[in-house]
Amino acid sequence: MGHTATFDTHSSIVAPAWDAFVADQRWGNFLQTAAWGRFKEQWGWRAKRIAVEHRGRFVAGAQVLFRPLPLGRSVAYVPRGPVAPPDDPVLLRALLEEVHLMARAAGALLLTVEPNWALPTEGEACLQRLGFRQGAEAMQAGATLILDVRPPEEDLLKQMHPKWRYNIRLSARKGVAVREGVAQDFPTFERLMRITAERDKFDIRACGYYESAWRAFGDDARLLIAEYGGKPLAAIIVVRVGKTATYLYGASSSEERHRMPNHALQWAAIRWAKRSGCECYDLWGIPSDVPADGSVEEYGEGGLWGVYRFKRGFGGRVVKYPAAYDFPYSRLGYLAYKQYQARHRGRVEADLG
Repeated sequence: MGHTATFDTHSSIVAPAWDAFVADQRWGNFLQTAAWGRFKEQWGWRAKRIAVEHRGRFVAGAQVLFRPLPLGRSVAYVPRGPVAPPDDPVLLRALLEEVHLMARAAGALLLTVEPNWALPTEGEACLQRLGFRQGAEAMQAGATLILDVRPPEEDLLKQMHPKWRYNIRLSARKGVAVREGVAQDFPTFERLMRITAERDKFDIRACGYYESAWRAFGDDARLLIAEYGGKPLAAIIVVRVGKTATYLYGASSSEERHRMPNHALQWAAIRWAKRSGCECYDLWGIPSDVPADGSVEEYGEGGLWGVYRFKRGFGGRVVKYPAAYDFPYSRLGYLAYKQYQARHRGRVEADLG
């Protein structure tokens, strides 16, 4: 099939048309939307977009995020992209040739892509033939759980682990109520996030980061807050793109945990996704080495495995993604950046997320 590549940047690709394209593609993802690009631009990145057109419509594209480095250099990153079929090497080459031109013009030392292709995929071999090499470590989670939310609610509950179904109902009996949050609730979200980070030993974003993500998606984002007697116990942020809603961020108090507010929140998010016309609810991020059948008996309780066990209780199927792939533009620059990345792993992952 012949394709005509058309170079465009975000100044000439209208955001609604771009987002409609991303939402309509099986390999599209919220990290490739103009909303995510606007959000990241508030935190030190520059976002540009390129599309390949065929017969007057977009058939492939990529939103590239540029992180400035000293001396006029940068890192180019395509999170959960490019938005292109993995089984069309001609189209993929046409797109990536234009991405390379853009990245080199921006002084990029390297281009990193993390495709939204479900494994197994021939797309990895295609990237390798195009000169990409597997990166040391993916920046986004290498696997996720995706729930089909099209069945009736009673059927969705039946597909859950019996204990999770019980906990959802128990939460309601114990007086937990879930409401939609507004901008004035973000100091509460930030406080809950600090509590969660201290309890679970991870770093959090700068003040205002989570609110700006929520604002960027407008009506396609929800802040959901679980309360008992008017006291906030837990909160999550969920975003919607096309037919998929994604659980993005979550935080919880260490108090009243026996009331199961986190179970109530996920059930509220699943119901919102369903009411919004979504077909899938993405629980966004589980250990990459989880078995394909989802079994966890041989693994411990700590770290991401505890998070996975919680998410797994809601059902869904395991979906795995390719590793990150790098295309270096400067051999010495690439080696220097990889050394920096190894020394500052947590900071780099935070920047790229």
